[in-house]
Amino acid sequence: MAGLALDGANPDVSLLYDINGLAADAPGWFDRVMEFVGEYGTMLGIVLLGLCCWWSVRRREDAVTSVAGLVWAPLAAGIALLVNIPIRGFVERPRPFNDHEGLEVLIAGKTDYSFVSDHATLAMAIAVGIFVANRKFGLAAIGLAVVAGFCRVYMGVHYPTDVIGGFALGTAVALLLAPVAMALLTPLMGAIARSEKVGWLVRAKGSVGDGGAARRGAGPGPGPGTGPAGGGSPVFPEQRTGGTTVGSEQNDLAA
Repeated sequence: MAGLALDGANPDVSLLYDINGLAADAPGWFDRVMEFVGEYGTMLGIVLLGLCCWWSVRRREDAVTSVAGLVWAPLAAGIALLVNIPIRGFVERPRPFNDHEGLEVLIAGKTDYSFVSDHATLAMAIAVGIFVANRKFGLAAIGLAVVAGFCRVYMGVHYPTDVIGGFALGTAVALLLAPVAMALLTPLMGAIARSEKVGWLVRAKGSVGDGGAARRGAGPGPGPGTGPAGGGSPVFPEQRTGGTTVGSEQNDLAA
């Protein structure tokens, strides 16, 4: 089933030439930057965002579920890449520079099939996994994934639909399998969080919900917000009825 876009009148091919044509008009140094960004830079940025997200969510009350989502992100990417293997073999779409002349190819030596883009699949699957853990970091990661897809077309190694297909595949795997993955990973992350040695991987020491911090803070003395000195049973204001304090009224009757 080779070739999804061999006709020059195909909008996919037209958009390919439009985007790749930017590389022909750009200075050489800019093409080198786009080559690095498209091949390595965006993926490195997504990984760094994932690490920043992990460092941040460990201090939250829902750290266990958030870290479980982050662990799911690379697992989803790996599953998506495995799913892509039979898809590529079935479609057998050649790289665009094999069927179309005049393209500015920034990276040579690409001999595998084009549909769907592994880079786009990998980037979007990790980005959506990060989004499952934290929306703010996830949206930033999705933005980088889109940049990665644009760069692949700019470099002349993928059709636009290769990239769109990769985005769809990565998103589908990360979202559709997320409920099952979270059901399995959340208890595991909870067990790790309770560990004295490696619990910091899931929950930062001293953070909200840190069991160790709660145990260290607990003592024979009063706790915060429960009494005049912070301990004992909660203190409620004296009830007044008709301008008279209930407690003092009872004392007067007893006298």
